[in-house]
Formats: sequence, C-alpha cells, structure tokens
Amino acid sequence: MRRIRYILQKEFIQVFRDKALLPIIIIIPIVQLVVLSYTATYEIKNIRLVVVDQDHTPTSRELIRQFSGSPYYHLKGNFDNYTEALDYMQKGKTDQILVVEPHFEKNLKTIKKSSVQLITNAINGSAAGVMQSYAVSIINNFHNNILIKEHPLQAKGLPIQTDTLYWYNPELNYFTFMVPGILVLLVTIIGLFLSSMNVVKEKELGTITQLNVTPISKFEFIAGKLIPFWIIAMADLVVGLLLARFWFGIHIVGNPLLLLFVAGVYLVLILSLGLFISTLAQTMQQSMFISWFFLVIFILMSGLFTPIESMPVWAQQIDLVNPIAYFIKINRMIMLKGSVFSDIKSDFFILSGYAAAMVVFSTLRYRKTS
Repeated sequence: MRRIRYILQKEFIQVFRDKALLPIIIIIPIVQLVVLSYTATYEIKNIRLVVVDQDHTPTSRELIRQFSGSPYYHLKGNFDNYTEALDYMQKGKTDQILVVEPHFEKNLKTIKKSSVQLITNAINGSAAGVMQSYAVSIINNFHNNILIKEHPLQAKGLPIQTDTLYWYNPELNYFTFMVPGILVLLVTIIGLFLSSMNVVKEKELGTITQLNVTPISKFEFIAGKLIPFWIIAMADLVVGLLLARFWFGIHIVGNPLLLLFVAGVYLVLILSLGLFISTLAQTMQQSMFISWFFLVIFILMSGLFTPIESMPVWAQQIDLVNPIAYFIKINRMIMLKGSVFSDIKSDFFILSGYAAAMVVFSTLRYRKTS
C-alpha cells in the first residue's frame, strides 16, 4: 500500500502540474453537458411552412391558423400557385408545403369530407417523420374540432377520448431523457482518454524506464495509474449530477449512493480499458485513434440517440458487450424511475464481470520492460 501511495502522489502531482490538462478535466465536461443537453434533441421547433390556399374560406384560414399557432411551425409564405411553393422548397427555403384544395369548406359541409395535401422535405428521413407526425396531429385535431362544433351529432361517433399519463417523464421533456445519457457519455470520454494516454505518455517522456526498475508489482502499477483518474471521473460525475439537479431541474428519484456505487464499478471498467489500450499503443496518437475507434462504436450503439430495440438483431447481439449501453440504462433507471438494486442487478453483475476482466487483462498486458 505504501508503494501505491507513492504512485498516487506522483500521478496527482503530474495532473495538477499540467496546466493544459486541468481545463479538460474540470471545465470541458461541464460545458459539454450543458451544450449537448440543449442541442441533442429530437424535437423540431423551427419547421418552415408555406401554404397554398386555393379555397380562401374561413375554414381554410382556421386550418392555417392551427399551424401558425403551433410552437413548432413558422409560416414563411402563402401562395396561390402550387408551382411557386414547390420552387420555394427546391431552393431550400421551406420544409413543408400545405395545400388546401378548392371547395375545401364546401365539401366539409355538403359531403362531410374533404382533403388537404402535405408535402414534406424528406432529405433528412428522421426529421421528416417528426414533421409529418406534427402536421398529421394538427390536422386530426382540426378535424375533430370541426365535427364537435358544426356536427355535434356526428361528434358522438368520435373515437373514445383518452387521458394519457406518461410515467417517469410526465412532460416528455428531452432534458429528462438526454441528460442522464449525456452525463454517462462525458465521464466515459474523460476516463477513457485520460487513462489511455497515461502509460503512453510515460513511454514518450522516458519515465517508464525509471518505473520499471522499481520494485513495484504490475498490480500496484495498474492500481496507482487507475485510482487517480477514478477519483477525477467520480468528481466530474458528482458535478454533473449537481448540474442535472439545479440547472436542468432533474431530481434523482432513486438512491444517489446506489448510482455512485454502480458508477464506481463502471469507471473501473472504462479506466481499465483505457490502461489496456495504453499498454498496446506506442505513441499518444495511436492511443487516441484506438480509443476513438471504440468510443464511436460504443456511443452510436449505446441507445443514447437511437433505441437499441430498433437495431437489427445482429447489432443487438454485438451490443451485449457495450458497457456504455449498460450504464446508460442503469443511470436512467435510477435517476428517472427510482429503481433499486434488484431491478438492475443483472446489468450490474455484467458490468462487474467486465470490469474484473479488464483489470486482469491490463495487468497481464503491462510488461516491466523498456
């Protein structure tokens, strides 16, 4: 233990002596958490809409008002000619075109049905799907209101009215959904990059030779390298949780101590993976590329931006070895759902097994040779 304490002292001295490293450890995670939480969202609040109103009746104008009054839409123009509106879209000046056909109001009052045309720019498929759902919802609400106001007898045939309650995120707030996942992502990046560059930095500076001739064991060396960055990453996590509580207003429904306990095991896994990469690489550039290779795959398949359930079966099988996916799931369950240990024990034991395996691999991989 005394030799490990000396290594810890050395590591902390090196960390706090490096003036360029301190902002990376302290400031950058906070800035990234705040920025990404506001920008990484599935909501689309600036949909540019142009209207081709070929009816010019109070009913058609009321439909247009339903769109312009929505917080998601911005009315960019009203045309009498469909060709002009289509040219507007081809120039990239609008995202959707709403076409109200002639006799729209008349058909509603006489034959009890009418139609509108909706053209959506689908270059971005996921965004187009969201915009389409917004527009269809507005049109359906407008249709139901027409039935209720003008045809009360027909309104009795409307579908059963339901009151919807969303558990664990009642307001469907994307901050509530994204912040726990982004917090996992940031502590992962900090932990993996710092640990993966650590041993390589010793190699480039030549100090690894001095460490190799000392009587410290390989386990003591790995422990001395892992513990300082574990403390730093845990401190970043605590700061992130405080930001989530006081900046974004996200309450930790579950036990914070359980969350920190699971995070501690997860960070052992991530830091051990970084140290393992560090023993493989010969330069810091190699270490950065290898770390980034694993991070890109792990992040994109973690369920942070796209649901794991929507992935192909073979991708879901590969995702069984993705530690970020496990911890994002656990973090959301504890923070939002209030899960207890029995709810997360299977995922926790998998993370613990991976962590133990990576500690063994990184220890065996380290060679006390120059």
